Amino acid sequence: MRKTKPKKRIILPDPVFNESMVTKFVNHLMFDGKKSIAFSIFYDSLDLVKTKLPNEEKSPLEIFKKALENVTPLVEVKSRRVGGATFQVPTEIRPDRKESISMKNLIIYARKRGGRSMAERLAAEIIDAYNSQGGAFKRKEDMHRMAEANRAFAHFRF
Repeated sequence: MRKTKPKKRIILPDPVFNESMVTKFVNHLMFDGKKSIAFSIFYDSLDLVKTKLPNEEKSPLEIFKKALENVTPLVEVKSRRVGGATFQVPTEIRPDRKESISMKNLIIYARKRGGRSMAERLAAEIIDAYNSQGGAFKRKEDMHRMAEANRAFAHFRF
């Protein structure tokens, strides 16, 4: 490769939970550099999760982490051209990309949802992901199904 790899930026932990994962999620959620608004949306959605699941012994942050874990894909398919034909080749995903994909999917499907505010939609999507259902979870299942269907082309991986 000609250029050097860019250095990994250090992401500071968020002020409430002291977690860098929350800051990464808020960075994906943010529009036009409005980070304080994105933080308020995230914290409001966790409060809604807490009210909607009162009998759950886990904290809202643990519920959020479990929801992210439930929508994290393990494999994806990448297109490879081999001899004029294009194959969907299943490949494993790097750990940092897994986290990023799961966060983006959760946000995308929360935005597509019906609801009054973004906080409500995000809370509903987090609860669905926690219960292994909803759009983001379905997306993960579809990715796994595609990889399973194209497992015969795994030897094209390089």
